[in-house]
Amino acid sequence: MSIFSKIKDAIFGGAAHAAPASPTGAEPTPASSTILEQAATTAPPIGGTGQVPPTAGGAAPASSATSSAVEVAPILDAAVARSGQKLDWKHSIVDLMKALGMDASLAERRELAEELAYTGEKDGSAEMNIWLHKALLKKLSENGGKVPAELLD
Repeated sequence: MSIFSKIKDAIFGGAAHAAPASPTGAEPTPASSTILEQAATTAPPIGGTGQVPPTAGGAAPASSATSSAVEVAPILDAAVARSGQKLDWKHSIVDLMKALGMDASLAERRELAEELAYTGEKDGSAEMNIWLHKALLKKLSENGGKVPAELLD
């Protein structure tokens, strides 16, 4: 999985978990209840916990979180708060990645630079990191993320 995909999934997946309850939430609909009951009697438990894997009728598509714009700023603000660190995700690619619990090493940033088509030296310079941060936020915006306008300049 690409570094961008990991970042996108960490942000957009967080939005899916924070979304209000839907028919596929805590209370199954009659149709999904039947499918879940069938799965419970035919599927082996996962990890011995008695949980059954999600079924086609009982799980929302992975892309449902991105069908409408996902507010990026509150998700990253919450990630920073959970991290317990003083991180400036709005200005630092390293801090943004750390907030999401990712490896922000030079090797990871080089890989992200390749994915986002950075053409300069991939040496971890301030120039590279600033470019990566802006390019990442732009790409998140292009992929269904609602990024504050002042961060896209």
